[in-house]
Parts: sequence; structure tokens; C-alpha cells
Amino acid sequence: MTTLFISHGAPTLAIEPGLTGKLLGELGASLPKPSAILVVSAHWDTRYAKVSTAPKPETIHDFGGFPKQMCDIQYPANGAAALAQQTASLLKNAGIAVELDANRGPDHGAWVPLMLMYPEADIPVTQLSIQSGLTTAHHYAMGQAISQLQAENVLIICSGAITHNLHDFFTQQRDAKPLAYVHEFSEWIVQKIEQNDIEALLNYRKTSQYVVKAHPSEDHLMPFFVSLGAGAGQPVKRYTPEDTFGILAMDVYVWE
Repeated sequence: MTTLFISHGAPTLAIEPGLTGKLLGELGASLPKPSAILVVSAHWDTRYAKVSTAPKPETIHDFGGFPKQMCDIQYPANGAAALAQQTASLLKNAGIAVELDANRGPDHGAWVPLMLMYPEADIPVTQLSIQSGLTTAHHYAMGQAISQLQAENVLIICSGAITHNLHDFFTQQRDAKPLAYVHEFSEWIVQKIEQNDIEALLNYRKTSQYVVKAHPSEDHLMPFFVSLGAGAGQPVKRYTPEDTFGILAMDVYVWE
């Protein structure tokens, strides 16, 4: 199995899938069917790593100001308690503090891409939190710790954003051309991946001149570093389906 990094965009991707939704649907159909899925979402942000053991996780509608139909969407996949326990053990063995959460369900960073990739909701899913208060190196180490799950037919989906500036999102015209930093930062990321310059990526706050605009806060890029660690040493393919609202680069990476 493999690891994906998905730029999940706005929650409305669920009802306005566009080119990104088409791509995610094609990926879901083309990949071997996983036995279970572990999602690392930017929208579950905790002090220490947490993994959900909920057997029947409830769909979380963690947003406001969007069409009412968004809150009617359910993603009724079963939980994956055994995978959660295994994930916690791998993290502990790597010296990473981790707790189990018996109630957490998928937030929109998880269920929006999942419903586009696996609309039947017939694959067990659990979720691992990020810790935006900790370092990129911490998240890279998390990815390395859980990488062996791929050998057990577990799909790791890391869901965040290659660019994420909420101020610009709420002030930019929805049909505006992409702002310059959107392209520049996403191209900087792929360049460093192709150069295997992990140090520059982990130190992106210092090494990229576009970062202040691309990521005023770090939460939506932290899942990327988990995927970078989980996919270390593997070939990687980048998909660039579109830029939405002139702000969000919807890049998807597949570690093969």
C-alpha cells in the first residue's frame, strides 16, 4: 500500500468536487483496495499525538457558514480500533508520546477526501492527530514510525494544504487568478522533494521566501511532513488538478 498527501481545500469540495474530486475518485479506483485507512488530518490538532479507537465514529461537521446540506453529509465507515492500537504502539516504540481517544470521529479533513475516494464507506478508518505546537521534525518522525503500516495493506492519507492563508481566502474574490505565492510555494515544495532536500523542507520557515504568505500558521502543512516521513525513500508522483479561489493549491502527492 502507499501514502498520500491530499490538499483537501474548502469543505465544499464534498459538494463541488471539481477537478480535485475527479482526481481523488480516480485515485481511489486505481489503488489496490486497502484493508484499513489511517488519516492524519490538519483539523485534529492536539498537544500530544492521539489516535481514535471509536468503533462507530461519528462524522464531525467542524465548520460554519457553508450550505446546510454540508451538515447533512455522513461518512458511516466503521472505526479501526486494532489499527489505532498498532499505530499507538509504533509511535510509543519510536519515543513519541501518544494517547488513545475512544470517541473521535472523522473531521472534514478526513471525510471529505474519503467520500470522494471511497464513497461506499466500506473500509475501516481511524485518525491520528497532528501537534502544530511541535516541530516539523517531530511530524517527519511520526511518519517514519508508522511507515511499516504500508506493508500491511494500510493506506495512510495525510490531509492538509500545500497553501493555506485564511485571511486571503476570506478577502479574495472567488474567481480571482491565483496569487503569485500559491504557485511559487507549491513549486518550491516539489523542487525540494525532487532534490531529496529533506533538511530544506523541514526548515521551510527559514529556507522558503514564500512561506509567510503560504502558511501564516503551520497546522495545514504538518500532515505533509508525516507523509514525507512515511514515504521516505519511495518514488513520489505529484498531481496538480487545480488552484481554487486563487488561494488554495490543490496538490496531491502519492508515494509509490
